[in-house]
Amino acid sequence: MKQQICILGSTGSIGTQALDVISQHPDLYEAYALTANHRWKELAEQARRFNPAAVVIADEAYYDALKQELSDMPDVKVYAGGKALEDIVESPSIDVVLTAMVGYSGLAPTIHAIKAKKKICLANKETLVVAGELILQLAQQYHVPILPVDSEHSAIFQSLVGEDENEIEKILLTCSGGPFRTFSHEQLRNVTAADALKHPTWDMGAKITIDSASLMNKGFEVIEAKWLFGVPADKIQVLVHPQSIVHSAVQFFDGGVKAQLGVPDMRLPIQYAFSFPKRLQLSGDRLDLFRQPLEFFEPDVEKFKCLAMAYEAINKGGNMPCIVNAANEIVNEGFRKGACTFLAMGEIIEETMRKVAFDSNPDYDVYVQTDAEARRVALDIMNNK
Repeated sequence: MKQQICILGSTGSIGTQALDVISQHPDLYEAYALTANHRWKELAEQARRFNPAAVVIADEAYYDALKQELSDMPDVKVYAGGKALEDIVESPSIDVVLTAMVGYSGLAPTIHAIKAKKKICLANKETLVVAGELILQLAQQYHVPILPVDSEHSAIFQSLVGEDENEIEKILLTCSGGPFRTFSHEQLRNVTAADALKHPTWDMGAKITIDSASLMNKGFEVIEAKWLFGVPADKIQVLVHPQSIVHSAVQFFDGGVKAQLGVPDMRLPIQYAFSFPKRLQLSGDRLDLFRQPLEFFEPDVEKFKCLAMAYEAINKGGNMPCIVNAANEIVNEGFRKGACTFLAMGEIIEETMRKVAFDSNPDYDVYVQTDAEARRVALDIMNNK
């Protein structure tokens, strides 16, 4: 039986690469449902190629155009809106849900998928950043596996296979350092979104690429690792590794270190999440260590304060990571649109952390309220800078 896969965010970087994995193994996997936010033309093209049972466009303004475009494919059901995203993951036919949506918007559909007892392949890190404790409680309650798709967390997961009884001394979480790794503080004052979008090793969506440049993406991955692997933040060390070859590593209690290495190719962690515990053939480049130097540096948290704020948020706990995520989504978009500078992003997030009400024991409703409040506060600060 083929595994029926729902891809939340099929037109993004992760989603398109996941479809490539599916196309390489048509005997094992089938795209049952594909979703997008507003890229209806790309979604229609994917529907024609993969013939899913359903497609969902989150932005209802594009429903009529998508419906018309697929009018000659009556077997493909077309839906629109946030409620449709939550409903589609509950389909009895679906075995696996790949959460490749970007940002807070991935939280509600992921919760619905867990409650429907679907295997979760998690590429939406914000789900665990915002509500890690809640997500893990639900996964345990409904006996649902969560397999990481982020390259770093997949590397950690792969390094832990067979090590169930062995104590983790430290997680070594690598990052490329982004395009501004060697920039001075003065140089950072004048960088543009176009500069930030030139990532040195990975081809990612705009939002994540900006987060990578500010190191907020790595801060979020620290929070994600804490929840996925049950390791406190003070045992998660970030290493700047410009070549993006060592995707991450685990140091055990005896001092031994296990790492996963490979060329920068997100299809590998996507496929591994689909196929675990098996490994399948995957076309693509192979690592040649004879031609590849490996360098490691400490991150500069004075220059890239977003990383420090992420550690502060996870140590504070409660709804603080939710506040940081919401503020970051506002300033990330603001920077891309020229509404704030690169350095101002961290300043706005820090001020938002001080101003939004803290709750040490949030539930889902508190997360929703916190997200809305933090967005309002961050937007107000940004507009008045």
